[in-house]
Amino acid sequence: MLVGVPREIKNNEFRVGLTAAGVHELVAAGHEVLVETAAGLGAGVSDEDYLAAGARIVPDATSVWEQAAMIVKVKEPVQSEYPLLRRDQILFTYLHLAADRALTDALLASGTTAIAYETVQLPDRSLPLLAPMSAIAGRLASQVAAYNLMAPIGGSGVLMGGVPGTREANVVVVGGGIVGEQAAIMAKGLHANVTVMDVNLARLNTIATVHDGDILTRYSTALDLAEQIADADVVIGSVLIPGTRAPKLVTDAMVATMRPGSVLVDVAIDQGGCFEGSHPTTHATPTFSVHGTTFYCVANMPGSVPVTATAALTHATLPYVLRLARSGWREALRADASLVPGLSVHDGALLHTGVAEAHGLVATPVADVLG
Repeated sequence: MLVGVPREIKNNEFRVGLTAAGVHELVAAGHEVLVETAAGLGAGVSDEDYLAAGARIVPDATSVWEQAAMIVKVKEPVQSEYPLLRRDQILFTYLHLAADRALTDALLASGTTAIAYETVQLPDRSLPLLAPMSAIAGRLASQVAAYNLMAPIGGSGVLMGGVPGTREANVVVVGGGIVGEQAAIMAKGLHANVTVMDVNLARLNTIATVHDGDILTRYSTALDLAEQIADADVVIGSVLIPGTRAPKLVTDAMVATMRPGSVLVDVAIDQGGCFEGSHPTTHATPTFSVHGTTFYCVANMPGSVPVTATAALTHATLPYVLRLARSGWREALRADASLVPGLSVHDGALLHTGVAEAHGLVATPVADVLG
């Protein structure tokens, strides 16, 4: 199969769909790989690296999209890429369609076959292609929160871990999945007081046990959440329902009770965000103010650490890329049920129920297109 890797053009997105090592594996398996020139520079991969791995370098994105049978990306296509979408092509990338009606409509109109990384799901309900970026985003969330607490940029002036004789920052993490646990670990590593809130008691028990009680846990109800937020210096939102819009758990009324200069990081913003006042921001302009607090809602947080993130993403996606390239999408899905939840659209049909519900559309059963 001819696999294409275009340069990412989302604001300050420096990741790339495949490392040189990933390209080498595809070429060794008998496939051809086209890479847009300079696509990997932000992630530390030069055109020469790709050439040495067996790729062919092409001068622009149009050359990649027009020739490749499968496009391997990192982020969802942006508006300028919509005209490049093609009916007889596989698009394998993060999509987050439940929060993006315009992209959903563009994919349906194009007839392309789009498989979303974030909804590929193993039998144990884990999300193998979302997990590495979730871990990175979780760790980054505590870093950016600590930075934005500094007074010169509008923060409250509280040091996450304090020093002897002063108080530590209170960090509340809403959601105890991979993002939440990694955020909690990093915040605790900075010696903050950390509480993770979730409705999954088994997950809370695991976090409490694994971390020997150093990370506090609390069952999440609206009243308990409001109480915790009122005394928080940092709130990290990490709620995820695969493929659907995130629930708005942190209301503006709750935020209004917080101390001025407190920081809220909405890692769920790709799926619409879990704070009522959230809207997507970029690395160029990452924050805005709500009731005197700072909201950080960057929709591609791992793009800020592209060397780490590109390697981690390729390690996760490469087995699936190889399977799709070897067998085509239908046979790959028939052979590996974990890919089935990832199939979002095909030939103008919307196939994910969560996306359909988010936009008031009707989903076609995947079985109808698999044959």
